Amino acid sequence: MSIYIGNLDYSVTQDDLNEVFAEYGTVKRVHLPTDRETGRMRGFGFVEMETETEEANAISQLDGAEWMGRELKVNQARPRESKGSFGGGRKNKRY
Repeated sequence: MSIYIGNLDYSVTQDDLNEVFAEYGTVKRVHLPTDRETGRMRGFGFVEMETETEEANAISQLDGAEWMGRELKVNQARPRESKGSFGGGRKNKRY
């Protein structure tokens, strides 16, 4: 399982998140996605912890908590949706 953390301040670092979540157990991994073009953080991140019990406790304690002037949105991360192999968009049909 992985935890989604939304509404993060753009200055948050992996060390910041690691420190906060370490209060609830062992942090295995922290990931902060960045914009491909600008390299700027996108305002959300993911944390994986050692056990599901630790993750559930962190979610229940941190969802809605204020941190760095923002109200955190913390919940179980949903699996990434696979994108179609055709690239999406409309097909131009000729009649």
